[in-house]
Amino acid sequence: MPAQYDKLGIRFLYPDNWTLDEEEALAGNRSVSVHSPGGAFWSITLHDASIDPGELVSAALATLKEEYQDGEATPASDKIGGEAISGYDLNFFYLDLTNTALIRGFRAGNASCLVLCQAEDREFAAVEPVFRAMTTSLLGKQALP
Repeated sequence: MPAQYDKLGIRFLYPDNWTLDEEEALAGNRSVSVHSPGGAFWSITLHDASIDPGELVSAALATLKEEYQDGEATPASDKIGGEAISGYDLNFFYLDLTNTALIRGFRAGNASCLVLCQAEDREFAAVEPVFRAMTTSLLGKQALP
């Protein structure tokens, strides 16, 4: 049975064997992450609705490209829970392993949201549907401020 996060005015489901990290939220930020046993993670950060989700995506991409200079970014869009969301897929090397990060931005409720998912490529195929399900549960069952 999946676990449910229901704080910060958001609600989403995640696998019960994944670890919830509320460190950022406890520090006063509107962000929470969930980590797989293999090291993959899904995170959401909430911003004021006046901030363009595209700007959030661009800033996240710039930060990741600065950190992983060999990264290759491709524009991407998804339709999740009836919502069109856009962003980038980024492929990069870390500790001699290939990794994929998905950066997506969208508006939901009274917030602009940034979702970042990342996994080492050997784990990515298994966790990508989980990432999608978590985002779908967020968009489908939200109570955003």
